[in-house]
Amino acid sequence: MNPERIPVIAGIGEIKDRPSDPALGLEPAALMAEALRRADADAGGGLLARLDALDVVNSVSWPYADIMSVVCEKAGIAPRYRNYGPVGGETPIRFLHEAAERIARGESSIAAVCGAEAQHTAAAAAKRGIDLNWTAKDPNAVPRNRDYLAPLVRRHGIDMPIRVYPLYENATQAAWGQNPAEGQAESARLWSLFSAVAAENPDSWLTRRFAPEEIATASPTNRMIAWPYPKLMTANPLVNQGAAVLVMSLAAARAAGIPDHRLIPIQGGAAAGEPLDYMQRDQFVHAHAQDVVLEVAIEMAGGANRFAHREFYSCFPVVPKMARRKLGLPEDTLPTVAGGLTFHGAPLNNYMLHAACGMVRALRSDTGALGLLYGQGGFVTKHRSLVLGGEASGTLISRDMQAVADARRGPVPATVDVETGSAAVETHTVVFKTDGTPEFGAVLLRLPDGARTMARVPAEDTATLSVLMDTAKTAIGRVGVLSRYRDGLAAWTA
Repeated sequence: MNPERIPVIAGIGEIKDRPSDPALGLEPAALMAEALRRADADAGGGLLARLDALDVVNSVSWPYADIMSVVCEKAGIAPRYRNYGPVGGETPIRFLHEAAERIARGESSIAAVCGAEAQHTAAAAAKRGIDLNWTAKDPNAVPRNRDYLAPLVRRHGIDMPIRVYPLYENATQAAWGQNPAEGQAESARLWSLFSAVAAENPDSWLTRRFAPEEIATASPTNRMIAWPYPKLMTANPLVNQGAAVLVMSLAAARAAGIPDHRLIPIQGGAAAGEPLDYMQRDQFVHAHAQDVVLEVAIEMAGGANRFAHREFYSCFPVVPKMARRKLGLPEDTLPTVAGGLTFHGAPLNNYMLHAACGMVRALRSDTGALGLLYGQGGFVTKHRSLVLGGEASGTLISRDMQAVADARRGPVPATVDVETGSAAVETHTVVFKTDGTPEFGAVLLRLPDGARTMARVPAEDTATLSVLMDTAKTAIGRVGVLSRYRDGLAAWTA
């Protein structure tokens, strides 16, 4: 392949802004600009002035009217191609891949991807009533909505990630033959591995190792959020973090004097998605889209065990647990190069750009090795894989696997809204209040005719909540009775 069309990562930059007074933190655009400068310095300097393309990961903590212009002004850059992304935890991988594709097509030679959040400062300032001296907010910013979800699940309040991912967690544990205690123990061991990597990463928000017992046990500092996840098994968005990656053609990098051992080839990857409305999925024990994008990565590497380094998206434990099983790797497989969304920190959509920085560091220290980045967005919805490292000589792989994922999807049950009859648990969760007590349970149910519905378990029904939270026996498959509840909701009793 022509060196002018071989994409490589040439520079990485990260920033963690943790001032003694949280309200004095830098705004997201300033964090992005600093991350870009650090990536430029990592590549030897002098490249930002020649930048021809910039992708900015969607920023949530501070709504800008024109974030692209603000970032470019603060960084002193003027790329001709500018793109601001949609919401999604997989978008950093998408943007790195698309930057590589533009280089492979000869449309670009020096590109950057950057992103940042300052939710730690934004939340602290809001709590204290402080007006931040940042770029003015967009007065026309529209709050996000999730009207693509079935009205039934929105009425039940199971419409945010922390309440949806447990549906997969509980379903997969049962499918894998685990009781809830065994599943929780696996999650805690896995999360302890993430924390150990974060403890060695100076850019992490939390920099100490957590023992599995500390992660698994609910406590005043580790309250239960949504069964079976306590706080230390959830993503931590209250951070001020930014990252940037410079992607160049091999020819441009060599012309800039960057040694080959500092350059990490982008080999390519795949993308696919699940239906936006999770009630339109055939089951909750795996994700067809995850499977197919990982299969492409395995094929590219010549086997899952060929990856010396890997980053499995880690908003909640079920995601890397599914990925590990798909790859056929042992439980003690190191799942991260950065530290994960709980311990490294979860700057909302931008974590995988920090993971890319960690992967570059790992591959620079392991010449010729391969690394796998796997990212996810939505409610187990959008999936991306990207393979880095190896020899800078192959063809860039870009595989749209949507048709394959769709073909594997089985029959989807009809979603119905009923208030009486018998129903069996397909999966479930229990939502907790901030004081650590249950607020309500939510059960996704299958009716005798196979249709799917959702019902509530009121807080006062402690017996049924105990069934859902029994650590010795799964509630999946348990048959109970539906009845009228209130506010148009049905209740389910074990």
